[in-house]
Amino acid sequence: MTFCEFLSDHLNQIVLQGLALAVSALFLLSTGTQPGVVALLSLVLLLIFSAAQAAEFWKRKRRLEELYAVMEGLDQKYLFSECVPLPRETYERRLFDLMGRSGRAMIGAVSNAQAAQREYREYIESWVHEIKAPITAAGLICNHAEPKLRRRLLQELGQIESHVERALFYARAESPEKDILIRQVALKEIGDQAIASHRALLIQSGIQVETEGLEQRVYTDEKWAVFILSQLLQNAARYRREHPADEPNAGEGAVTDKPDAGGEQNPRIRLKARTLGKLVQLEVSDNGMGIAAHELPRVFDRGFTGSNGRSRGGSTGMGLYLCRRLAGSLELEIEIRSREGEGTAVTLTFPAREIRQE
Repeated sequence: MTFCEFLSDHLNQIVLQGLALAVSALFLLSTGTQPGVVALLSLVLLLIFSAAQAAEFWKRKRRLEELYAVMEGLDQKYLFSECVPLPRETYERRLFDLMGRSGRAMIGAVSNAQAAQREYREYIESWVHEIKAPITAAGLICNHAEPKLRRRLLQELGQIESHVERALFYARAESPEKDILIRQVALKEIGDQAIASHRALLIQSGIQVETEGLEQRVYTDEKWAVFILSQLLQNAARYRREHPADEPNAGEGAVTDKPDAGGEQNPRIRLKARTLGKLVQLEVSDNGMGIAAHELPRVFDRGFTGSNGRSRGGSTGMGLYLCRRLAGSLELEIEIRSREGEGTAVTLTFPAREIRQE
């Protein structure tokens, strides 16, 4: 609180005191009191009034500073009404009582909301595990269908499973500490699992997957890292450039440890790992549609689909959003580079064990 703010709040009181002083001076003059005496009395009263206002200002200023210090020291600000120092006046006591009642009501509402959110998360996790059984059964039934229909059905089932998996990790992202298990794992294991889970999609899209340097070992949660990499593979497959042969041929969709000697026009995804001091970087690059420069800063925003998503249809705008959110929980850095019409590269930087222990 500044002195000007204090004067503004007490303007009516100050004006009233000034009028009382003026009326008193006029009364004394009308009764024959000497002007010098009146002036002296007026000056004394003015000094008393000013001292009283100054004392009140410093009292309130110190009280506000004390309350601000309490607020700044709280991690959970909504508990302020429960931790505030004892009130010093009746008015302050009544005011704090109202604040306390309001704070307790809010804490109750927050607790109820957290309980409802926890129950919803548990329901989603249970539902995901239950829905996987009929999806697996449907995939087995597809084995009896004719080849072309089987490929189409398996591709659609793969999309359903991807959406289900995304819902599961979205729910788990609310309280990652309950699900994350950090351990040392080879990038090759993470890459192999992500590629295997989307092999049908990659083959159907005619995409060649190249790997390089995946013998590096990192410290992360394997399950969450596989999910992040899977989202990046799905995006690369979904936003591949059109090419003459859209049907899979022999050799397409394979995984190799060497760069493709063929033309760069064929759909390609490259997983390349390299060390950077105590860090390990995994770059997932493709030669797909790329992202427009003005859309690139927003690709990690929740629900953002962009022109590519609108043109291909069916995009939810949740894939990269979840990648960044889960990467933050794993203490991974995620960066994206892209040029429209040339391709996209996403870099994941894994922290070293020494950094986690510091």
